[in-house]
This record gives sequence, structure tokens and C-alpha cells, in this order.
Amino acid sequence: MDGARLREFWNQEVGALLAVYRQFETLLPHPTTEGAEHRGEDGRYVEALLRSYLQKYLPKDLEVLTGFVLRPAVKTGQNDRFRSGEQDTHSTQLDIIVYDTGTYPVFQRMGETVIVPPEGVVAILSVKKTLRDADIEAECRTLLNASHVCRCDRNDPTQRRRGPFIALVGAGSQLADSAAPKEKQIFKKLSDLYTPPVTFDGMIGFIGDLSGWYVFKDRPPEKLTPKNMKAKYLFLSLAEHQLHHSFQFFCQEFCQSITTRPGGISSGPDTQRFQKCQRRPLGSIPFSALR
Repeated sequence: MDGARLREFWNQEVGALLAVYRQFETLLPHPTTEGAEHRGEDGRYVEALLRSYLQKYLPKDLEVLTGFVLRPAVKTGQNDRFRSGEQDTHSTQLDIIVYDTGTYPVFQRMGETVIVPPEGVVAILSVKKTLRDADIEAECRTLLNASHVCRCDRNDPTQRRRGPFIALVGAGSQLADSAAPKEKQIFKKLSDLYTPPVTFDGMIGFIGDLSGWYVFKDRPPEKLTPKNMKAKYLFLSLAEHQLHHSFQFFCQEFCQSITTRPGGISSGPDTQRFQKCQRRPLGSIPFSALR
């Protein structure tokens, strides 16, 4: 089948990423429970590992960093005062910031830790070694606030630009047992969090476990009406030979600014057939505006 080489390649890469993390647990095991003994370092290792794998495949002008987004209330462009009357604001520390350093400046940098303006932020990811129930609402709220900080367009609809892609990623997951499946539990938390409606860009685009499943937000229709201003969320469960879908989903979202994406950035020619067979709709959440 066409595209089989790339699917196998990407699947091996995701498998290798998870295997490298398991080596960390093997070398530094916890004496009584699963996982590594040093919990804090455990989580930071997962962040660093995901950053390194993403950086290998993104265009060189997109850097995969960590740190803060600072939105200063200063003039932009040549002499644009649309932020007049605002106050300086900044995000909390963010695990992963995908940033366009080829086009936009960096306020401060120390290694991979940066403070950057919102204009160049392409994506924000919160990373967990193990994704748990308590993480869903807390991290999605943090990411929603970060998306507000990244809002850098004007009130004029013709000047608006797409906000950063936001995601919550785990190397594994331990969600509480319930009568409702995990994906329904996640969707319920999102529905509660995004009421009253927020912007489409402020709503999380991906929540998932790289080792087997993810919930994602579908793209809105090109022509919006009051009736279809709803973000559709879907769930995909992945077999071992399908793990490439989640990683390539990131790369595709990060490269939206590329006019023509090269073959292999998307999930391959079997994507639509795969999704029709495997994805399950969870429901829709109203949004107030695109951005």
C-alpha cells in the first residue's frame, strides 16, 4: 500500500521514544511502585525526550523550547497602538513552546528555557509522565489562560490570525475507573470548563496517551453560522502499529503555516479510511468566535 514505508518509519520512531523512556524507569526504578524513583526528574525527562523528538522533524525555524510567554502592552508593527490601555501579562511556566524563531525575536534565553512574545508562538504543550484525572481540568485551564496571553491580533476580523495549537500529552495514563469510558469523562470535563463558550482557538486541540489513544478537536467548517459554531471532539483508540497517528497529528498542526506540506507530515494516504473506521464522535461544544 502506498505510504506504508513512512507509516512504518513513524511508528518505529514513536515506539523508540516510548522505549527510551522505559529505559529511564529500568535504570532508576522505584523500590515499591511502578515507574522511576525520582518523580520530578521522571516528568522532566519525558518533557526533554518529547522536545528532542519533535525538534528532529520540524522545520529549522520552529524551535521546541520551554518557558514563558510575555505579552507586553507596547506598540507593535511600525506604530500600532492597539494594545494601549492594556497591562503587561505573562503565562505560567509552559512545558513545551513551539516557537518561530526564524521570524520573531526572543526576549530572553538560557539554553532551551525562554521568555518570548506571543506573536511567534505556534503551539503549547503540557506534558505528563502519566496522565491522570486531576490533570485534565487543571492543565486545560492553564492552557486556556496561556492561549489568552498569546492573543496578539486586532479587533478587526481581517487582521486576525490563528492562535497556537494547544495539547495535553502523556507518555502513559491512569484514569479512574467509571461507568463512563475515559473519553466520555474527558469530554464532560471539557464541556464544563468551556461553559460559557470560549473561542475555538482557546479550546484544547489534543488530549492523549502516546501509547494508545487520544481525544482531538476537529476543524470548524469554512463558513460559520450561529448553528454550526460548535467544536466537535472525537476519540481514537490506537493499536500498536498505529501509534504514528498521534505524533504526526502534532507535526501536521505545527506546520499549518507551510503552504504545501511534504508527504509524510500528515498521517499518510490511509488517514481518512482509518479515521472513518476507528474514530468515535464524543459531542460538540459551542464556541463564541474562532479567535
